Amino acid sequence: MAYSTDGFFNQYGGKYVAEVLRQALDELESAFFNSQQDEQFQNELAGLRKDYIGRETPLLFAEHATGLCGGGRIYIKQEGLANTGAHKINNAIGQVLLAKRMGKTRIIAETGAGQHGVATAAACAKLGMKCTVYMGEVDVRRQQPNVAAMELYGAEVRAVTNGSRTLKDAINEAMRDWAANFENTHYVIGSALGPAPFPDMVRTFQSVIGNEVKRQTAERGIEIAALCACCGGGSNAIGFFSPFIDEDSPRLVAVEAGGIGSGTGQNAVRMTGSAARDGIVHGYKSRFLLTEDGQVASTRSISAGLDYPGIGPQLAALGRTGRIEFTSATDQEALEAVQFFAKNEGVLFALESAHAGAAALKIAKQIPADKAVIINMSGRGDKDIFITSPVFRPAEWKTFLSAELERLDENTDIHNARCMKTEQGTKI
Repeated sequence: MAYSTDGFFNQYGGKYVAEVLRQALDELESAFFNSQQDEQFQNELAGLRKDYIGRETPLLFAEHATGLCGGGRIYIKQEGLANTGAHKINNAIGQVLLAKRMGKTRIIAETGAGQHGVATAAACAKLGMKCTVYMGEVDVRRQQPNVAAMELYGAEVRAVTNGSRTLKDAINEAMRDWAANFENTHYVIGSALGPAPFPDMVRTFQSVIGNEVKRQTAERGIEIAALCACCGGGSNAIGFFSPFIDEDSPRLVAVEAGGIGSGTGQNAVRMTGSAARDGIVHGYKSRFLLTEDGQVASTRSISAGLDYPGIGPQLAALGRTGRIEFTSATDQEALEAVQFFAKNEGVLFALESAHAGAAALKIAKQIPADKAVIINMSGRGDKDIFITSPVFRPAEWKTFLSAELERLDENTDIHNARCMKTEQGTKI
């Protein structure tokens, strides 16, 4: 897949930033393109992919799902089996390694669902870098398991209380931090968006997914009819699609968050319907959900990783040309897909990935039995237990949480009593 032209993919992309960040972006661009020709960098990255991330990830034939759906064969690219539980580590380890070679000592990142934050924190722990992760207060509340993991890896998690307190606001705060500290700090953007060269960088580091799929299917004689990936900012989608973009087939299907309805603020659909329009946000030009006065509009999705109001510029351009087909799945369809694949394949999809799973179940019925639809299971669903359990088993979950609160209160009382006894003993 070719790189952008001067940072643009047709009319989308660019580098719309304050002058203070131009130097940082130019330095990053030079270092990134040089790294692609640097044998030492590529060998070190390959070693980390194999021994730390655990690549390559399996391509699973979903035999029972295929039988139940009829039509084409369903396969699952299991990125959820990568270290940290999602595809995000592919990009994080690449960018942190690059930053270290550039002489940076500190990493910052933004995160929505938390998987990019976890991946960045883990990569920093592995490579010995300081890490700060910005996360919207709303996402901090609904993704506590990932917050706990980031902190275990040694990262500082900063809850963002501005605006809607979600991903877009976390990006704003990370941008401010980078502008103030770029001399020693690198900002690891988690999706294929932002000012150039980030879209090229993220696609390149995530293209390991698509390259593996191309090799795995060729080795097994699998004829691909369609590839399905969920699409928020688009890092897993563009990496999955990357080696196929310049070919006429297979179909490339990106699935956005249909939320709970078609009204404003009820979904995060940018590429279908009429709600989105061209705009410049977070340093790049693309398709965004904007209000009438040009402000970023509210979004809604059960999956924290798909509620971003914009989309990566290359994906927007490929959607405009028709090479990538865009569709959406609702919150309910995603939940049903989680249950379907768990019960029939023993695979627990993240809510983000389940949007792609929902679309693939429909596509499979439309294609011949000798062809395949491949789902990029970009992450596994154990991170979503605090979201899915209240839906699937509300009474049991409420009982569990009540019992946990009682246990925490008891432990607090015991701890306080021990502290008081210790203080009394010290005084004596």
